[in-house]
Amino acid sequence: MTAIVFDLGGVLIDWNPRHLYRKIFADPAEMERFLSEVCHGAWNVEQDAGRPWDEAIAEATARAPHYAAEIAAFRGRWPEMLAGPIAGTVAILEELRASGRPLYALSNWSAETFPIAQDLYPFLGWFRDIVVSGQEKIVKPDARIFEIMIRRGGLDPRRTVFVDDSAANVAAAAKLGFDALRFVSPEALRRDLAARGLI
Repeated sequence: MTAIVFDLGGVLIDWNPRHLYRKIFADPAEMERFLSEVCHGAWNVEQDAGRPWDEAIAEATARAPHYAAEIAAFRGRWPEMLAGPIAGTVAILEELRASGRPLYALSNWSAETFPIAQDLYPFLGWFRDIVVSGQEKIVKPDARIFEIMIRRGGLDPRRTVFVDDSAANVAAAAKLGFDALRFVSPEALRRDLAARGLI
């Protein structure tokens, strides 16, 4: 039976630091500068790759001490970056689960913050296994984290659909033989899965 591997953030869970920082910055332009120059994407990926949050906060504060409070909020108020589940995708996940499809997740996520999401979203318990980059200290699109998923799940990539909102991750999965789908909306995903007879 065809297995399906889901990314989490941006596919099943609406995570975006702007959900928090719109509350903190009165000026949207200053918020964008902060998120592009201080607590930027590459900085956050280091936590997804296993860097402890205490180290991350200290490093960013040393670079931009005038933003010390705002930097601390990235970890201290992290749950406010979660706007909730992406309902349409969770509905698809529920249908796939009801049909008995083997479900897995592979996510770039900090090992320290992932338990917060697990407590908030019961549907994370529907997966047979979840590979979390922060626990493995390897991030997508590195092929090694896909290989961990393959090995732990006993998956055959040729019989596995992979769903992610990142073009780089989709390309990496396709290179390993997965039927890789770029997530753009629940509606488009439903069409893609229906075309494959999976839903």
